[in-house]
Amino acid sequence: MLSLAMLAGVLTPPAWGKSSWPFWSRYAERFITPEGRVVDPDRSSMTTSEGQSYALFFSLVANDPRAFQKILTWTEDNLARGRISSNLPAWSWGKNNDDQWGVLDANSASDSDLWIAYSLIQAGTLWQRPDYAAKGASLLHRIAQEEVVEIPRLGPVLLPGKTGFHTADTWVLNPSYLPLPLLYASGNVDPRGPWKQMARNLPFWLEESSPGGFAMDWVQCNLTNCSPIAGPGNTTGTPRGSYDAIRVYLWAGIAGKDTPGNKRLLKTFSPMLSYMKAHPLPPESVAADSAILSASGPASFAAALIPFAFNSGEYALTGRLRQRVAASISPSTGLLGSPARYYDQNLALFALGWQQRFFRFAPDGTLKVPWKA
Repeated sequence: MLSLAMLAGVLTPPAWGKSSWPFWSRYAERFITPEGRVVDPDRSSMTTSEGQSYALFFSLVANDPRAFQKILTWTEDNLARGRISSNLPAWSWGKNNDDQWGVLDANSASDSDLWIAYSLIQAGTLWQRPDYAAKGASLLHRIAQEEVVEIPRLGPVLLPGKTGFHTADTWVLNPSYLPLPLLYASGNVDPRGPWKQMARNLPFWLEESSPGGFAMDWVQCNLTNCSPIAGPGNTTGTPRGSYDAIRVYLWAGIAGKDTPGNKRLLKTFSPMLSYMKAHPLPPESVAADSAILSASGPASFAAALIPFAFNSGEYALTGRLRQRVAASISPSTGLLGSPARYYDQNLALFALGWQQRFFRFAPDGTLKVPWKA
């Protein structure tokens, strides 16, 4: 006999419909609530603006406007005080020390803000929703006002958040917060804004702050140079490239060789490919001098390197990385790894979605999807 809970499960339709992108459907069923909140089970069911922003992008790629609207509504109502065109989203939401659910840290995360603005603008075009486009353009303007600063030698740069990353003549930056396609696309919407100059200058300071040719999680720039630092959350005191920096390779890979400046990024960070030719797994953590701090990176790191290896012409390595990822897909869940972890799935969704041609970026950053000619 069915219990009441089982019966409710039978009678309640699934929150997320099946799409032509099975990985996205499995991810949504596992990590997104019916209300549109992306949950990270490994962090006390916390929600971040990062997770919301990525889910908006993936639901757009999957041509799932119902999911897109649910995710957007939850994000606006809970992270942006009901109006995302006027308020930068708080970066974290969850249960506080008083067992109350709500915003944990009201500071912003600029990469998430940029992904949200980009997805809204692209959705406005692809779904013919001028309201989305207008909302995205307003958010983009607010990002330029509140999260962009002018740094000598570098020009305009996106700070990681609205507060806490600038003191006197020192600026703290996160190299993984600036995907080239998003910067160029932002420049198309706001041609008088800082975006295209930011994109043109990005390869220079990324190269300068990566002396060993491996991307770093955090860097510090002053009036004369940019150099790696330990950064927030790194209790070792040793600058490193790890869970943030892996996205630098990912963004350079999915941007494509024809994106202005991207060939330089592929060359700058090619030491990662040289390392991979001689080792079965990507490193989990690399020091600024290229010393390997932790050798066994997760399968999601291998996934993130697939577009980078392919666009660098390393086709044999691309095939080996794909095999590594395929072997790590759980037959029972269809997700990466066991247990399936939130961040791993997001790296894989970007990498495998690109590899399987669910999306591509034009050289000017415009989103290209197969369901829209």
